[in-house]
Amino acid sequence: MKEVKGYPGNLEFKNEVLLVAQLQHRNLVRLLGFCLEDSERLLIYEFVPNKSLDYFLFEKKSNTSRTVIAIVVPIVACIVIFFFIFIYLRVKRKSWKNLEMDQDEIGSTESLQFDFGTISAATDNFSDSNKLGQGGFGAVYKGRLTNGQEIAVKRLSRESGQGDQEFKNEVLLVAKLQHRNLVRLLGFCLERRERLLIYEFVPNKSLDYLLFDPRKRAQLDWERRYKIIGGIARGLLYLHEDSRLRIIHRDLKVSNILLDADMNPKISDFGMARLFVVDQTQGNTSRIVGTFGYMAPEYAMHGYFSVKSDVYSFGVLVLEIVSGKEE
Repeated sequence: MKEVKGYPGNLEFKNEVLLVAQLQHRNLVRLLGFCLEDSERLLIYEFVPNKSLDYFLFEKKSNTSRTVIAIVVPIVACIVIFFFIFIYLRVKRKSWKNLEMDQDEIGSTESLQFDFGTISAATDNFSDSNKLGQGGFGAVYKGRLTNGQEIAVKRLSRESGQGDQEFKNEVLLVAKLQHRNLVRLLGFCLERRERLLIYEFVPNKSLDYLLFDPRKRAQLDWERRYKIIGGIARGLLYLHEDSRLRIIHRDLKVSNILLDADMNPKISDFGMARLFVVDQTQGNTSRIVGTFGYMAPEYAMHGYFSVKSDVYSFGVLVLEIVSGKEE
């Protein structure tokens, strides 16, 4: 816990709360919360046991200190190893990778919840004139909130047997992800049997809208295509290696790449995604989902999926971007 006082501290407090709370990366210290009460300014961080690097790098330790360290470090290491083994077995037993989420888990994201009336008004009661497209699990609508912010609303179909699972995956996963090449989840609505996901509005639609149209394809020169490929790769690297969660997308394709006003790519549609334990390398399923043209052979035939499955899909996507032809 960090206590901040004085005028400079107030500015530091504002900066840290505003900035650090938005960051999600395994190599950044995590802000757990803050306290703003009476004259106190408190910042609550995750505890990092080994102090700062300079503590070890520049301090001259006595022989006594070395002896203590020689005794303590192996003991602590054994405790840590047993702790992680316990956590791994517990996580495995609960089948965390299936991402089963109940109503209590949804409730934990209360700050992201919109009421149905607000979203209905923003989309003009889900009028056809605001409809952006239709997917396998429902329609997507453009909307505008009362503060003028434009949004995209994904309305999951009531008839879809997979709609609830799609909803659970996207709320759990996307709300925890922060990266410029991933579409940003602004909130959700769970009301009147409705399942709504509210995203930032991305004006240039999906990549396939431009790439496979002979006339619109001219907007994608080679420099822009290279930039798009690089952005998708950075987003995928974040999902696989740099986020606090290791996520396999499982449905990476051209229609799931959105383009913002500056033609920066954003990976979207996490309904098929699976969460891995950090050191897990492979999973399997009897339920094959996704788009066959983008599926790795071992996944399509046997249900085995891993980071390599997404890389295979990325390779197909790159071929389509370079050739301008649908695979």
